[in-house]
Amino acid sequence: MVDRPEIASSNESSCPETVAAPAGGVLHVSLGALRANYRHLRTLAGGAEVAGVVKADAYGLGAREVVPALAEEGCRSFFVAQLCEAAPLLPLLPAGAELFVLNGLSPGAEGACAATGAIPVLNSLNQVRRWGAEAARRGEALSAALQVDSGMSRLGLSPAEVEALAAEPALLSGLRIVLVMSHLACADEPNHPASEQQRLAFRRLAARLPAARLSLANSAGMFLGEDFRFDLARPGIGLYGGQPVADGRPNPMRPVVRLQARVVQTREVPAGSGIGYGFSRVADRPMRLATIGIGYADGWPRALSNRAAAFFGAARLPIAGRVSMDSTILDISALEAALRPGDLVDLVGPHQTLDEVAGLAGTISYEILTSLGHRFERRIEREG
Repeated sequence: MVDRPEIASSNESSCPETVAAPAGGVLHVSLGALRANYRHLRTLAGGAEVAGVVKADAYGLGAREVVPALAEEGCRSFFVAQLCEAAPLLPLLPAGAELFVLNGLSPGAEGACAATGAIPVLNSLNQVRRWGAEAARRGEALSAALQVDSGMSRLGLSPAEVEALAAEPALLSGLRIVLVMSHLACADEPNHPASEQQRLAFRRLAARLPAARLSLANSAGMFLGEDFRFDLARPGIGLYGGQPVADGRPNPMRPVVRLQARVVQTREVPAGSGIGYGFSRVADRPMRLATIGIGYADGWPRALSNRAAAFFGAARLPIAGRVSMDSTILDISALEAALRPGDLVDLVGPHQTLDEVAGLAGTISYEILTSLGHRFERRIEREG
């Protein structure tokens, strides 16, 4: 017999509190595994500081829980993408910690940014000028990070802008530059020549700017070697259990997420029965089916239709037909144990990793995590 997963009451649910009913799925978040991943990355970093990238609500897992957990491990530098993400997190930071805004300053947001105490990552001369003007208006020095474009063509001062800034240092008057950074485009491919080219370009560009801590490595970049780690590494997906490097080796990070779905209904169908929308699957034999209460509205990708599976214990239950908005059908014909409404099956867990799901969906683990919806019962596990 297969051990039936325990169905526990939820401490927190994204469904209305007035509705006393279980959610269609359970998202387990292990803060103990997150903290272990941070410690592993800190050991890997050697003498470099290790930050915590907590943008997009800590990759969808809950920044209000993740930030204090990382702070307890000694993390003192945090990164979000947008200023609107910063304000709720600043009260959670320990004394002396810094919170950087990667996308920098939108026009007109200078006063709001200064009021929060968040540190903008300045990505253009225009942003530098506007932040400098805010410092002059306030009559005080304002902290800032400078990002340079070392070859990714996304964000950051271009080489020409770096030269203009070096030629006119007065543009930085009133600014306290605490970090100079860039971002690697191909670090998850260890042998890609672009990473070394970007490292050299970063070195050249940073030498033209005021002395400050230097930061280049993301999660994957930390595994490229000491030369890439500089003063501060900025891991994201590695903290949350994703595979940092696509090199065929086992994932060195501990899984932080387990995703389960509840069975809504089971049925038996004869051969020839159409299954799901468009009858993309037709029963080629008598089949037993189970419908689970998770679909693409919950972030379970439609691309997994007829491709991925759920697991009940170690038993693999293939997806039959198309993933719907709120439900997914499983083929449970091979399951010896009875499956009943309310039982939980694993979608991400011991037998199917986050990266395996992403591969089957034709995407990356980042997208799977950040797409997970708000209808799950979330269980925050602080140890283990």
